[in-house]
Amino acid sequence: MKILIIEDEAPVVSFIRRGLIEAGHDVIVAMDGNTGFQMAQSEEINAVLLDVMLPGMNGIELCRKMRENKITTPVIMLTALGMTENIVNGLNNGADDYLVKPFKFAELLARLTAVTRREKVPPVENTVLKIEDIVLDTRSKITTRNNIKVDLTATEYKLLEFMMKHEGRVLSRAELLENVWDVHFDMNTNVVDVYINYLRKKIDKNHGKKLIHTVVGMGYVMRSEDES
Repeated sequence: MKILIIEDEAPVVSFIRRGLIEAGHDVIVAMDGNTGFQMAQSEEINAVLLDVMLPGMNGIELCRKMRENKITTPVIMLTALGMTENIVNGLNNGADDYLVKPFKFAELLARLTAVTRREKVPPVENTVLKIEDIVLDTRSKITTRNNIKVDLTATEYKLLEFMMKHEGRVLSRAELLENVWDVHFDMNTNVVDVYINYLRKKIDKNHGKKLIHTVVGMGYVMRSEDES
């Protein structure tokens, strides 16, 4: 893969770059936000490792600008700010995942595999999934509810598709991590809960019948009937 590192701390850049090259990846580096945005527009890049604190344009602004310009390259946010509100802020502005510094390089590789997996999945047949008034077209990647288009990020789409394909079955956080994020071990992350909340705001908010339900102590389920 070709990976763009946008980071202004030389020791961090050196550590990540060396490890990625040893793992067989191509690496390019930007040391400030403005340069990073210019380089992120290349269609050859498979993933972006993005620091939050950057000169010129910070990582949150850069990620938001990427998404506003229809740049869908997976982004992993690198941050020394481990508080939940900072992490959620990054995810809200288009990041696919995050890593809190300092981190183990093996975990970085696992996250990269997870966020780029969708590029390796072969196209699926033209199938329409439907629950009540929500319709998801797996070919066009378009989702509607009550005939109104719902704009989803790539990760939100994958999560919704997996839940709709397993309508009525309670899905644990571990199962969702494995099938949506391709993570096969416990990373002590609340990313599943964060993205479930994103979906609820886009799918269920302002609709009389809620389709995404929490099963306390077990996980989440998507079903047409009201939660009992």
